[in-house]
Amino acid sequence: MNYKLTIAEKIAKATELNVDDVQKLIEIPPKPEMGDFAFPCFQLAKVFRKAPNIIAQELSEKIDKEGLEKVETVGGYLNFFVDKASFSKGVIEKVLTEKESYGHSSIGEGKTVTIDFSSPNIAKPFHVGHLCSTAIGNSLYKILSSQGYNCVGINHLGDWGTQFGKLIAAYERWVDEEALEKEPIKELLRIYVKFHDEAEKDPSLEDIARQHFKNLEDGCEKEVKLWQKIKDVSLMEFNRIYDMLNIKFDSYAGESFYNDKMDAVVEELKEKNLLVESKGAQVVNLDEYNMPPCIILKADGASIYATRDLAAAIYRKKTYDFYKNIYVVGMDQSLHFKQVFTTLKLMGYDWADNCVHVGFGLVKFADKKLSTRKGDVIFLEDLLNEGIARAKQAIEEKNPSLENKDEVAKRLVLVQ
Repeated sequence: MNYKLTIAEKIAKATELNVDDVQKLIEIPPKPEMGDFAFPCFQLAKVFRKAPNIIAQELSEKIDKEGLEKVETVGGYLNFFVDKASFSKGVIEKVLTEKESYGHSSIGEGKTVTIDFSSPNIAKPFHVGHLCSTAIGNSLYKILSSQGYNCVGINHLGDWGTQFGKLIAAYERWVDEEALEKEPIKELLRIYVKFHDEAEKDPSLEDIARQHFKNLEDGCEKEVKLWQKIKDVSLMEFNRIYDMLNIKFDSYAGESFYNDKMDAVVEELKEKNLLVESKGAQVVNLDEYNMPPCIILKADGASIYATRDLAAAIYRKKTYDFYKNIYVVGMDQSLHFKQVFTTLKLMGYDWADNCVHVGFGLVKFADKKLSTRKGDVIFLEDLLNEGIARAKQAIEEKNPSLENKDEVAKRLVLVQ
Protein backbone atom coordinates (compact mmCIF):
# COMPACT_ATOMS: atom_id res chain seq x y z
CA MET A 1 0.00 0.00 0.00
CA ASN A 2 1.15 3.54 -0.81
CA TYR A 3 0.51 5.07 2.62
CA LYS A 4 1.64 8.53 1.56
CA LEU A 5 -0.97 8.59 -1.22
CA THR A 6 -3.64 7.10 1.06
CA ILE A 7 -3.03 9.78 3.70
CA ALA A 8 -3.05 12.49 1.02
CA GLU A 9 -6.42 11.22 -0.17
CA LYS A 10 -7.79 11.30 3.39
CA ILE A 11 -6.60 14.89 3.88
CA ALA A 12 -7.91 15.94 0.45
CA LYS A 13 -11.31 14.46 1.22
CA ALA A 14 -11.48 16.32 4.55
CA THR A 15 -10.34 19.66 3.05
CA GLU A 16 -11.47 19.46 -0.60
CA LEU A 17 -7.87 20.20 -1.62
CA ASN A 18 -6.14 18.62 -4.64
CA VAL A 19 -4.60 15.20 -3.80
CA ASP A 20 -1.36 15.92 -5.70
CA ASP A 21 -0.91 19.24 -3.91
CA VAL A 22 -1.44 17.58 -0.54
CA GLN A 23 0.96 14.74 -1.33
CA LYS A 24 3.75 17.23 -2.13
CA LEU A 25 3.40 18.73 1.35
CA ILE A 26 3.51 15.46 3.31
CA GLU A 27 6.82 14.91 5.14
CA ILE A 28 8.64 12.09 6.92
CA PRO A 29 9.18 13.16 10.58
CA PRO A 30 12.82 13.24 11.78
CA LYS A 31 12.04 10.95 14.75
CA PRO A 32 9.93 7.75 14.91
CA GLU A 33 8.02 8.96 17.98
CA MET A 34 6.71 11.86 15.87
CA GLY A 35 4.86 9.48 13.54
CA ASP A 36 5.37 7.86 10.17
CA PHE A 37 4.09 10.81 8.13
CA ALA A 38 3.46 14.49 8.93
CA PHE A 39 1.32 17.12 7.26
CA PRO A 40 2.26 20.79 7.92
CA CYS A 41 -0.79 23.05 8.01
CA PHE A 42 1.04 26.38 7.77
CA GLN A 43 0.33 26.89 4.06
CA LEU A 44 -3.39 26.41 4.74
CA ALA A 45 -3.58 29.32 7.16
CA LYS A 46 -4.40 31.86 4.43
CA VAL A 47 -6.83 29.48 2.70
CA PHE A 48 -8.90 28.75 5.80
CA ARG A 49 -8.11 32.01 7.63
CA LYS A 50 -7.21 30.12 10.79
CA ALA A 51 -4.07 29.44 12.82
CA PRO A 52 -2.14 26.32 11.68
CA ASN A 53 -2.58 24.58 15.08
CA ILE A 54 -6.37 25.05 14.93
CA ILE A 55 -6.48 23.70 11.34
CA ALA A 56 -4.43 20.67 12.46
CA GLN A 57 -6.80 20.03 15.38
CA GLU A 58 -9.93 20.27 13.22
CA LEU A 59 -8.47 17.99 10.56
CA SER A 60 -7.53 15.37 13.17
CA GLU A 61 -11.22 15.13 14.11
CA LYS A 62 -12.49 14.93 10.51
CA ILE A 63 -10.01 12.51 8.94
CA ASP A 64 -10.96 8.88 8.33
CA LYS A 65 -8.65 6.85 10.55
CA GLU A 66 -9.07 3.43 8.93
CA GLY A 67 -5.64 1.79 8.49
CA LEU A 68 -4.09 4.22 10.98
CA GLU A 69 -3.10 3.56 14.57
CA LYS A 70 -3.66 7.19 15.55
CA VAL A 71 -3.48 10.80 14.38
CA GLU A 72 -1.87 13.43 16.63
CA THR A 73 -1.44 17.18 16.43
CA VAL A 74 1.75 18.93 17.45
CA GLY A 75 1.56 22.67 16.90
CA GLY A 76 0.76 23.21 13.25
CA TYR A 77 1.57 19.62 12.29
CA LEU A 78 -0.75 16.68 11.84
CA ASN A 79 1.17 13.46 12.61
CA PHE A 80 0.03 10.10 11.24
CA PHE A 81 0.90 6.73 12.82
CA VAL A 82 0.41 3.74 10.53
CA ASP A 83 -1.36 0.70 12.01
CA LYS A 84 1.61 -1.69 12.24
CA ALA A 85 -0.54 -4.82 12.43
CA SER A 86 -2.42 -3.84 9.28
CA PHE A 87 0.83 -2.84 7.58
CA SER A 88 2.53 -6.16 8.48
CA LYS A 89 -0.47 -8.14 7.28
CA GLY A 90 -0.44 -6.28 3.98
CA VAL A 91 3.29 -6.87 3.48
CA ILE A 92 3.06 -10.60 4.26
CA GLU A 93 0.11 -11.02 1.90
CA LYS A 94 2.00 -9.18 -0.82
CA VAL A 95 5.11 -11.35 -0.32
CA LEU A 96 3.05 -14.54 -0.46
CA THR A 97 1.30 -13.39 -3.61
CA GLU A 98 4.28 -11.97 -5.50
CA LYS A 99 6.87 -14.45 -4.13
CA GLU A 100 10.29 -14.03 -5.83
CA SER A 101 9.11 -10.92 -7.67
CA TYR A 102 8.27 -9.06 -4.43
CA GLY A 103 10.02 -5.72 -4.27
CA HIS A 104 11.08 -5.83 -7.92
CA SER A 105 10.85 -2.74 -10.09
CA SER A 106 11.99 -1.45 -13.48
CA ILE A 107 13.62 1.72 -12.16
CA GLY A 108 17.02 0.67 -13.55
CA GLU A 109 15.80 -0.49 -16.95
CA GLY A 110 18.26 0.37 -19.71
CA LYS A 111 21.08 1.13 -17.26
CA THR A 112 24.19 -1.03 -16.72
CA VAL A 113 25.98 -1.33 -13.39
CA THR A 114 29.41 -2.97 -13.19
CA ILE A 115 30.22 -4.48 -9.79
CA ASP A 116 33.83 -5.39 -9.01
CA PHE A 117 33.77 -7.81 -6.08
CA SER A 118 35.45 -10.81 -4.43
CA SER A 119 38.65 -10.55 -6.53
CA PRO A 120 40.97 -12.94 -4.63
CA ASN A 121 44.65 -13.22 -5.43
CA ILE A 122 45.66 -16.16 -7.59
CA ALA A 123 47.78 -18.79 -5.80
CA LYS A 124 46.65 -17.54 -2.40
CA PRO A 125 43.94 -18.97 -0.17
CA PHE A 126 40.32 -17.94 -0.56
CA HIS A 127 40.17 -17.00 3.11
CA VAL A 128 37.56 -15.58 5.46
CA GLY A 129 38.77 -12.05 4.70
CA HIS A 130 37.36 -12.38 1.18
CA LEU A 131 33.87 -13.18 2.45
CA CYS A 132 32.82 -9.55 3.01
CA SER A 133 33.59 -8.43 -0.53
CA THR A 134 32.06 -11.60 -1.98
CA ALA A 135 28.84 -11.46 0.05
CA ILE A 136 28.32 -7.68 -0.19
CA GLY A 137 29.07 -7.63 -3.91
CA ASN A 138 26.74 -10.54 -4.64
CA SER A 139 23.99 -8.90 -2.56
CA LEU A 140 24.35 -5.65 -4.51
CA TYR A 141 24.21 -7.65 -7.74
CA LYS A 142 20.94 -9.29 -6.72
CA ILE A 143 19.36 -6.12 -5.29
CA LEU A 144 20.20 -3.97 -8.31
CA SER A 145 19.14 -6.73 -10.73
CA SER A 146 15.77 -6.87 -8.97
CA GLN A 147 15.34 -3.16 -9.72
CA GLY A 148 15.82 -3.67 -13.44
CA TYR A 149 19.50 -2.76 -13.76
CA ASN A 150 21.66 -4.79 -16.11
CA CYS A 151 24.39 -5.95 -13.71
CA VAL A 152 27.85 -7.11 -14.73
CA GLY A 153 29.64 -9.00 -11.96
CA ILE A 154 33.41 -8.66 -12.37
CA ASN A 155 35.94 -10.80 -10.54
CA HIS A 156 39.04 -8.62 -10.89
CA LEU A 157 41.46 -11.43 -10.09
CA GLY A 158 44.83 -10.57 -8.59
CA ASP A 159 46.71 -12.54 -11.24
CA TRP A 160 49.69 -10.29 -11.87
CA GLY A 161 52.52 -8.68 -9.95
CA THR A 162 55.89 -9.31 -8.35
CA GLN A 163 54.47 -12.07 -6.13
CA PHE A 164 54.40 -14.34 -9.18
CA GLY A 165 58.16 -13.99 -9.54
CA LYS A 166 58.42 -15.14 -5.91
CA LEU A 167 56.04 -18.03 -6.54
CA ILE A 168 57.95 -19.17 -9.61
CA ALA A 169 61.22 -19.05 -7.69
CA ALA A 170 59.61 -21.00 -4.83
CA TYR A 171 58.00 -23.47 -7.24
CA GLU A 172 61.34 -24.36 -8.81
CA ARG A 173 62.94 -24.97 -5.42
CA TRP A 174 60.41 -26.45 -3.04
CA VAL A 175 57.15 -27.53 -4.69
CA ASP A 176 55.74 -30.98 -3.86
CA GLU A 177 53.97 -31.97 -7.09
CA GLU A 178 51.91 -34.64 -5.33
CA ALA A 179 50.69 -32.15 -2.71
CA LEU A 180 50.02 -29.62 -5.48
CA GLU A 181 47.81 -32.12 -7.26
CA LYS A 182 45.89 -32.94 -4.08
CA GLU A 183 45.52 -29.49 -2.46
CA PRO A 184 46.95 -26.88 -4.84
CA ILE A 185 46.23 -23.70 -2.87
CA LYS A 186 47.60 -25.07 0.40
CA GLU A 187 50.78 -26.20 -1.35
CA LEU A 188 51.18 -22.85 -3.12
CA LEU A 189 50.66 -21.08 0.22
CA ARG A 190 53.30 -23.31 1.84
CA ILE A 191 55.96 -22.47 -0.74
CA TYR A 192 54.98 -18.77 -0.77
CA VAL A 193 55.47 -18.55 3.00
CA LYS A 194 58.70 -20.54 2.70
CA PHE A 195 60.02 -18.09 0.11
CA HIS A 196 59.63 -15.15 2.52
CA ASP A 197 61.20 -17.12 5.35
CA GLU A 198 64.18 -18.07 3.17
CA ALA A 199 64.49 -14.57 1.64
CA GLU A 200 65.07 -13.14 5.11
CA LYS A 201 68.14 -15.39 5.34
CA ASP A 202 69.17 -15.02 1.69
CA PRO A 203 68.12 -11.63 0.19
CA SER A 204 69.43 -12.69 -3.23
CA LEU A 205 66.21 -14.68 -3.64
CA GLU A 206 64.37 -11.37 -4.07
CA ASP A 207 66.56 -10.53 -7.08
CA ILE A 208 65.88 -13.95 -8.58
CA ALA A 209 62.14 -13.43 -8.07
CA ARG A 210 62.29 -10.01 -9.73
CA GLN A 211 64.02 -11.56 -12.74
CA HIS A 212 61.38 -14.26 -13.01
CA PHE A 213 58.63 -11.62 -13.03
CA LYS A 214 60.54 -9.60 -15.65
CA ASN A 215 60.71 -12.78 -17.76
CA LEU A 216 56.98 -13.26 -17.23
CA GLU A 217 56.27 -9.70 -18.39
CA ASP A 218 58.49 -10.31 -21.43
CA GLY A 219 56.51 -13.45 -22.31
CA CYS A 220 59.24 -16.02 -21.64
CA GLU A 221 57.82 -19.51 -22.20
CA LYS A 222 58.91 -21.11 -18.93
CA GLU A 223 57.49 -18.38 -16.68
CA VAL A 224 54.28 -17.98 -18.71
CA LYS A 225 53.64 -21.73 -18.59
CA LEU A 226 54.12 -21.87 -14.81
CA TRP A 227 51.99 -18.72 -14.30
CA GLN A 228 49.16 -20.22 -16.37
CA LYS A 229 49.32 -23.48 -14.41
CA ILE A 230 49.16 -21.62 -11.09
CA LYS A 231 46.22 -19.54 -12.36
CA ASP A 232 44.31 -22.60 -13.64
CA VAL A 233 44.59 -24.59 -10.40
CA SER A 234 43.67 -21.49 -8.36
CA LEU A 235 40.51 -20.83 -10.40
CA MET A 236 39.51 -24.46 -10.03
CA GLU A 237 39.71 -24.08 -6.24
CA PHE A 238 37.97 -20.69 -6.19
CA ASN A 239 35.08 -21.96 -8.31
CA ARG A 240 34.41 -24.72 -5.82
CA ILE A 241 33.85 -22.04 -3.15
CA TYR A 242 31.70 -19.96 -5.49
CA ASP A 243 29.61 -23.03 -6.24
CA MET A 244 29.05 -23.55 -2.51
CA LEU A 245 27.88 -19.92 -2.22
CA ASN A 246 25.89 -20.10 -5.49
CA ILE A 247 27.75 -17.10 -6.91
CA LYS A 248 28.44 -16.53 -10.59
CA PHE A 249 30.47 -13.88 -12.39
CA ASP A 250 30.04 -12.35 -15.82
CA SER A 251 33.75 -11.54 -16.19
CA TYR A 252 37.00 -12.89 -14.77
CA ALA A 253 39.11 -10.15 -16.34
CA GLY A 254 41.85 -9.76 -13.77
CA GLU A 255 44.93 -7.57 -13.56
CA SER A 256 46.79 -9.44 -16.32
CA PHE A 257 43.94 -8.66 -18.74
CA TYR A 258 44.98 -5.00 -18.71
CA ASN A 259 48.70 -5.53 -19.47
CA ASP A 260 48.29 -4.46 -23.09
CA LYS A 261 46.01 -1.54 -22.16
CA MET A 262 48.22 0.30 -19.68
CA ASP A 263 50.65 1.88 -22.16
CA ALA A 264 47.76 3.75 -23.77
CA VAL A 265 46.76 5.14 -20.35
CA VAL A 266 50.33 6.27 -19.63
CA GLU A 267 50.55 7.95 -23.05
CA GLU A 268 47.23 9.70 -22.50
CA LEU A 269 48.40 11.02 -19.14
CA LYS A 270 51.58 12.32 -20.79
CA GLU A 271 49.65 13.97 -23.64
CA LYS A 272 47.40 15.72 -21.14
CA ASN A 273 50.47 16.93 -19.18
CA LEU A 274 49.34 15.15 -16.03
CA LEU A 275 52.50 13.10 -15.41
CA VAL A 276 55.34 14.54 -13.38
CA GLU A 277 58.53 12.94 -12.08
CA SER A 278 58.92 12.30 -8.37
CA LYS A 279 62.00 10.49 -7.08
CA GLY A 280 62.33 8.71 -10.41
CA ALA A 281 58.68 7.63 -10.50
CA GLN A 282 55.98 9.01 -12.81
CA VAL A 283 53.04 10.35 -10.80
CA VAL A 284 49.90 12.49 -11.05
CA ASN A 285 50.15 15.35 -8.57
CA LEU A 286 47.05 15.59 -6.35
CA ASP A 287 48.26 18.21 -3.86
CA GLU A 288 45.31 20.52 -4.53
CA TYR A 289 42.98 17.70 -3.52
CA ASN A 290 44.86 17.11 -0.25
CA MET A 291 45.99 13.67 -1.42
CA PRO A 292 49.39 12.09 -1.98
CA PRO A 293 50.38 11.71 -5.66
CA CYS A 294 48.87 8.86 -7.65
CA ILE A 295 51.85 6.73 -8.71
CA ILE A 296 51.52 5.54 -12.32
CA LEU A 297 54.99 4.10 -12.99
CA LYS A 298 57.56 3.17 -10.36
CA ALA A 299 61.16 4.31 -10.66
CA ASP A 300 62.04 1.05 -12.47
CA GLY A 301 59.28 1.69 -15.02
CA ALA A 302 56.92 -0.96 -13.66
CA SER A 303 53.19 -0.29 -13.38
CA ILE A 304 51.23 -0.65 -10.15
CA TYR A 305 47.61 -1.14 -9.03
CA ALA A 306 46.58 2.42 -9.92
CA THR A 307 47.76 2.03 -13.52
CA ARG A 308 45.76 -1.16 -13.93
CA ASP A 309 42.68 0.30 -12.22
CA LEU A 310 42.74 3.33 -14.52
CA ALA A 311 42.96 1.01 -17.54
CA ALA A 312 40.18 -1.17 -16.12
CA ALA A 313 37.81 1.75 -15.49
CA ILE A 314 38.32 3.12 -19.02
CA TYR A 315 37.84 -0.36 -20.50
CA ARG A 316 34.63 -0.91 -18.52
CA LYS A 317 33.19 2.41 -19.65
CA LYS A 318 33.99 1.65 -23.30
CA THR A 319 32.75 -1.94 -23.08
CA TYR A 320 29.67 -1.64 -20.87
CA ASP A 321 28.89 2.11 -20.91
CA PHE A 322 28.08 1.78 -17.23
CA TYR A 323 25.62 3.95 -15.32
CA LYS A 324 27.53 3.13 -12.12
CA ASN A 325 30.89 1.42 -11.67
CA ILE A 326 31.06 -0.11 -8.18
CA TYR A 327 34.12 -1.45 -6.35
CA VAL A 328 33.42 -3.61 -3.27
CA VAL A 329 36.82 -3.43 -1.57
CA GLY A 330 37.96 -2.95 2.04
CA MET A 331 38.04 0.52 3.62
CA ASP A 332 41.83 0.39 3.78
CA GLN A 333 41.80 1.06 0.02
CA SER A 334 39.70 4.25 0.30
CA LEU A 335 42.60 6.57 -0.50
CA HIS A 336 43.61 4.46 -3.49
CA PHE A 337 40.17 4.76 -5.06
CA LYS A 338 39.95 8.50 -4.32
CA GLN A 339 43.26 8.91 -6.16
CA VAL A 340 42.12 6.80 -9.12
CA PHE A 341 38.73 8.53 -9.43
CA THR A 342 40.32 11.99 -9.15
CA THR A 343 42.91 11.09 -11.80
CA LEU A 344 40.15 9.93 -14.15
CA LYS A 345 38.36 13.25 -13.62
CA LEU A 346 41.59 15.16 -14.38
CA MET A 347 41.87 13.13 -17.60
CA GLY A 348 38.55 14.67 -18.62
CA TYR A 349 36.32 11.69 -17.85
CA ASP A 350 33.29 13.18 -16.10
CA TRP A 351 31.86 9.69 -15.72
CA ALA A 352 34.43 9.26 -12.93
CA ASP A 353 31.69 10.73 -10.70
CA ASN A 354 29.78 7.48 -11.32
CA CYS A 355 32.60 5.34 -9.94
CA VAL A 356 31.77 4.28 -6.39
CA HIS A 357 33.86 2.58 -3.70
CA VAL A 358 31.76 0.45 -1.32
CA GLY A 359 34.07 -0.22 1.62
CA PHE A 360 33.96 -2.50 4.64
CA GLY A 361 36.11 -3.07 7.72
CA LEU A 362 39.03 -5.44 8.19
CA VAL A 363 38.43 -9.02 9.23
CA LYS A 364 40.58 -9.62 12.30
CA PHE A 365 41.04 -12.46 14.75
CA ALA A 366 42.72 -12.38 18.15
CA ASP A 367 43.56 -8.71 17.58
CA LYS A 368 45.69 -9.36 14.52
CA LYS A 369 45.22 -8.84 10.81
CA LEU A 370 45.20 -11.87 8.54
CA SER A 371 48.47 -12.24 6.62
CA THR A 372 49.00 -14.61 3.68
CA ARG A 373 52.72 -13.89 3.69
CA LYS A 374 53.00 -15.21 7.25
CA GLY A 375 50.52 -18.02 6.68
CA ASP A 376 48.02 -16.51 9.16
CA VAL A 377 44.82 -17.27 7.26
CA ILE A 378 41.56 -19.10 7.85
CA PHE A 379 40.41 -20.92 4.72
CA LEU A 380 36.86 -19.88 3.86
CA GLU A 381 35.96 -23.40 2.78
CA ASP A 382 36.99 -24.75 6.19
CA LEU A 383 34.92 -22.06 7.91
CA LEU A 384 31.83 -22.82 5.80
CA ASN A 385 32.15 -26.57 6.35
CA GLU A 386 32.54 -26.03 10.10
CA GLY A 387 29.42 -23.85 10.10
CA ILE A 388 27.42 -26.50 8.22
CA ALA A 389 28.63 -29.22 10.64
CA ARG A 390 27.59 -27.16 13.67
CA ALA A 391 24.23 -26.33 12.14
CA LYS A 392 23.56 -30.02 11.52
CA GLN A 393 24.59 -30.86 15.10
CA ALA A 394 22.11 -28.28 16.43
CA ILE A 395 19.37 -29.77 14.23
CA GLU A 396 20.17 -33.28 15.48
CA GLU A 397 19.82 -32.07 19.07
CA LYS A 398 16.69 -29.92 18.72
CA ASN A 399 14.79 -31.45 15.80
CA PRO A 400 16.09 -35.00 15.23
CA SER A 401 13.03 -36.04 13.18
CA LEU A 402 13.58 -33.31 10.56
CA GLU A 403 14.03 -34.62 7.05
CA ASN A 404 16.87 -33.49 4.77
CA LYS A 405 19.05 -32.37 7.68
CA ASP A 406 22.11 -31.91 5.45
CA GLU A 407 20.24 -29.68 3.02
CA VAL A 408 18.69 -27.59 5.81
CA ALA A 409 22.08 -27.16 7.49
CA LYS A 410 23.60 -25.95 4.22
CA ARG A 411 20.76 -23.49 3.67
CA LEU A 412 21.20 -22.08 7.17
CA VAL A 413 24.88 -21.36 6.55
CA LEU A 414 24.96 -20.72 2.80
CA VAL A 415 22.07 -18.26 2.54
CA GLN A 416 21.29 -18.13 -1.17
